[in-house]
Amino acid sequence: MDKLLLWVFVLITLPEAFAQANLHGKVFVFPRESSTDHVSLITKLEKPLRNFTLCLRAYSDLSRYYSLFSYNIQGKDNELLVFKDKIGVYSLFIGNTRVTAKVLEQFPAPAHICVSWESSSGIAEFWVNGKPLVKKGLKQGYSVGARPKIILGQEQDTYGGGFDKRQSFVGEIGDLYMWDSVLSAEEILSAYQDSPINPNILNWQDLNYEMKGYVIIKPLVWH
Repeated sequence: MDKLLLWVFVLITLPEAFAQANLHGKVFVFPRESSTDHVSLITKLEKPLRNFTLCLRAYSDLSRYYSLFSYNIQGKDNELLVFKDKIGVYSLFIGNTRVTAKVLEQFPAPAHICVSWESSSGIAEFWVNGKPLVKKGLKQGYSVGARPKIILGQEQDTYGGGFDKRQSFVGEIGDLYMWDSVLSAEEILSAYQDSPINPNILNWQDLNYEMKGYVIIKPLVWH
């Protein structure tokens, strides 16, 4: 009888941790600094990436550095990492190489952040709240590895782990989309206006994810 009750408990509680859902109008809330709380995003990415665009909304009152999006593959650190260094400074890592972009921004305030990278030219570009920042270049000719672990809330130093609470995210993340192409300016503005066009790697409106630790889903009440 005890085993039966245990299985009933597991079947009831498991969907709260691992799910596929339309999260439009909702956010992941990371309420505290920790070295454990995170969300894993699940995608069947079997081929290396030669191009990508990633967009998301974030709201935090942290003034220290933190990870916004951590993508690691087996044996490689910082394969694709979007990081906020401090107020007004964002970093993109590709293959453990880094570029930074600067923007004048209010604090604390919600931000819509897009970043794209093109292998053939090496050009990386951030957009913050619908405005492009200065283009930078890195890892021309490189391919971002496939079969990743993708983590929100923490920065990976190993494949799916190695978290440090000093780099953890505290705040809210929503409207996350990812494409295997570099979006046009019009397409990025469409995402900024909450009308993303055909995201084919990660889709906030059809998201596979697993929550671990103290992470809560709540309505999006800011833009």
